[in-house]
Amino acid sequence: MVNQIVDDILSPDVTFTGAVFKLLLSLVLGAAVGFERHRKGQIAGLRTFALICMGATLAMLITIFIPQEYLGVKNGDPGRIAAQVVSGVGFLGAGAIIQMKGSVRGLTTAAGIWMTACIGLAVGAGMYAIATVATFLIIFILLYIERYEKWCGLQWESKIVRIKVHGIVTDTAPLRAVFKRYGVHTSDEFFKFDYDSGITVINYLIRVRDAADFISLFNDIHECYDTASITLGNEVSM
Repeated sequence: MVNQIVDDILSPDVTFTGAVFKLLLSLVLGAAVGFERHRKGQIAGLRTFALICMGATLAMLITIFIPQEYLGVKNGDPGRIAAQVVSGVGFLGAGAIIQMKGSVRGLTTAAGIWMTACIGLAVGAGMYAIATVATFLIIFILLYIERYEKWCGLQWESKIVRIKVHGIVTDTAPLRAVFKRYGVHTSDEFFKFDYDSGITVINYLIRVRDAADFISLFNDIHECYDTASITLGNEVSM
């Protein structure tokens, strides 16, 4: 009995026992990746990744089963549906990407979705060891490479700093000097001059490390002008 179950699991043919095992394995592997994303508070979490991995596995099972069962051959083209899965899962990745003015988030989650679909295809094709190793490598990248980036100071974020100043600003050199002193890279400036009210609104698109001291940065910016407010966000606001 046990030997028959093992044979069904390892068989290249689609059997009920083998298909159930593959679906369960893809559920576990997909959920393992999704758990890490869920822990980070990402849009796509444990359930999403588990479903994607299982769906890709089922697609691979179907594409193997059809020529085996209905055409009586074992040399069909299992890559046909698999190719559609790899390209079609892109719309899920696009849904995980949040694009705001000056900021794009979710690229890592989108890449994880695509990779998880490939893991599902590998499970469906019977590549159990490769799929398991790939899952561990994904988790390693998401957990430990991120820690390495933080340790080396390689993690940067894109932010928008909105500065509202009383008066019409004609020289932004003091602001640029403050940003440079704090190691903040500015890539774009957006100005709004309200001559009737005597107000200047400046939006800076900046790239900054995670550990940046924004409180001290804002205090130094306040010293440059008669500042009404300073706001940190992800969208340009005039």
